[in-house]
This record gives sequence, structure tokens and C-alpha cells, in this order.
Amino acid sequence: MSDGFQGVDLIGDVHGCAISLCLLLDRMGYRRIDGVYRHPVRKAVFIGDIVDRGPHIREALHIVRAMVEAGQAEIIMGNHEYNLLCYLTPGSGVDGYLREHTPRHQRILQQTLDQFRGHQAELDDYLEWFMQLPLFLETDRFRAVHACWHQELIDRFKSEQGGNRIDRAFLHRSAVPDSFEWEVMDRLLRGTHLRLPNDEVIVSKDGFKRRFFRTKFWADNPQHMGDVVFQPDPLPEHIARMPLTDSQREDLLYYGPEQKLLFMGHYWCEGMPVPLTDNIACLDYSAVKYGKLVAYRLDDEKALRKDKFVWVDVAREVGRLDTELGS
Repeated sequence: MSDGFQGVDLIGDVHGCAISLCLLLDRMGYRRIDGVYRHPVRKAVFIGDIVDRGPHIREALHIVRAMVEAGQAEIIMGNHEYNLLCYLTPGSGVDGYLREHTPRHQRILQQTLDQFRGHQAELDDYLEWFMQLPLFLETDRFRAVHACWHQELIDRFKSEQGGNRIDRAFLHRSAVPDSFEWEVMDRLLRGTHLRLPNDEVIVSKDGFKRRFFRTKFWADNPQHMGDVVFQPDPLPEHIARMPLTDSQREDLLYYGPEQKLLFMGHYWCEGMPVPLTDNIACLDYSAVKYGKLVAYRLDDEKALRKDKFVWVDVAREVGRLDTELGS
């Protein structure tokens, strides 16, 4: 990434936290000039999931899109942009859309739908913009993807699509379970996961019943299910102790230490932001759940450093302000 920029600031899942985003950009030296946040020598990269759940979704989209269109930022697609696209795109699904209109899907998207009520033309314009978002970025120094870097799928995608963006036909094919297009969107935007054994179910902190658990794709020679779980909700102890099967190991992938620096979001991390490995960082620290909105300030380092993370502590810095604004 050149264009005269000397550094890159990679920013995790915003989820409608526009006030936190303004504070974070300000903290990193960006200033709003003619409606666009700009930095004299740095460029931002957003890791996706600007929409859903938060109190100021339209405002967050305005900020991010203005930066992208002014050449001050880049953005990749998150699973929530993709889900919204499918939910609102007519297709051959059960109820006439690419994504089924179930209560669970409705609940996840409800804040976005509510905040765009009365702004249909604006929503339609954003849906068209989402179609232009790349699924991944790769430069000489780093890679960025919302949830998981799967080299084989990415190589085939680039060969067939001619780049890093989907088109309308790909979007429709991605709604067909187990198709190549479905696998690309599932793996890159949702990550690796394993099914819970014996039809067991865990209830996540956000109240959803889950039959799968999110997994690491960087664990070196894991032996048990507990070695690969990567989500805020722990596995029951009897499941964590279960040995991994050969087929489960194959499904996990492995991103080794010799590969490029990789940045992702998606995984609802908690606590103090630190690298997952010397070359992998997750930037999603649950901002919309009053966690942290996190960025990594990449310069010329070869290994990731914990002192390069910058964040806004949403509960401490924004919670009171958000309440005062009536959100």
C-alpha cells in the first residue's frame, strides 16, 4: 500500500459505534476535513462489519465510506455486510430472498433495518456499495480478511473472479449450501468452526443456541477440542477434553509463522489487545458490547507488537456520552 502513505491503521469491527470510531480516529491523529477523516501520512483499513447491533450505524457508514471514496481508507467485506445483502436481495430462497427471514436473522439485522427506516434510497445505495467491497486485501507486507485466510479458496476465487470482489451472479450462487461460492463466503467471512459432538448445544452470551464452535486456524499440532476453541464462550469441560479426529484437523487449516502478517476481526475477543501470534492479530474486541474498538498501527515491523495496538474503551469512554445523546 503506497500512494504516498507511510503507515497503515487497521481497524476492527465497528458495528455502528460511530462515536467510538470518531474517538479512535482522533486518537490516532486523523482530523475531519471537509467531512472526511484524514491523516497526513497514514491510511486506514477497515476489517468489515460496520453495520448491525450498534446505535449509530448510518453515521458509521457515512464516516467509513467518505474515507474510502476520498482515498483515505480501504475496507473489506464482513459477514454482517454480506448477511444484509443476502437478506434484502430477492432470490430463490424459501421466502423469496437469498437469506431466509428467520427470527434469528431478523434479530441480528434489526438495528440496521430500524435505523434505515425512512431512508430506503440510502439503504439501496449502500447495498450497491457493499457489492463493490473486496473480500480480502493482500500487499507486499500484510493480508487482511474478516475471519480466515484460506489460500486455496482465495487462489481459486482470484482465478475465477479476476480479482478480490464478488459480482451479482456469485452472490446468488453463494446462497446455495456447499457450493464453492458458499464455501468462500462461509470460510473467509465466518472462519473455521467445528460441530459440537453428540448433537450438543451451547448458549452463547448473546443468547443464541449454537451447534458449532469457532476455532483457531493457527494452532500448531492441536490434540484436543479445547486446544482450538476461539470464542468468548468456553466449551464445556467434557467437550474440551475430547481428542480431535483426523477429519477435524483437516478442517481447521493452519496459518504458519512463515506467512505474511495477517489481520482479521469477527471473533469477539476480550481483555487487553495483544497479537495472537507473531504474525496474526484479531482486531475485534466487542466494541458494541461495551468492550474496545481496536486498531493496529502497522509500520515496518516484521513481527506484531502489543504496543502497536490503540483502542477506545467503550464502557469507560463512550458509555456515558452515548447515554447523554439519548441512544
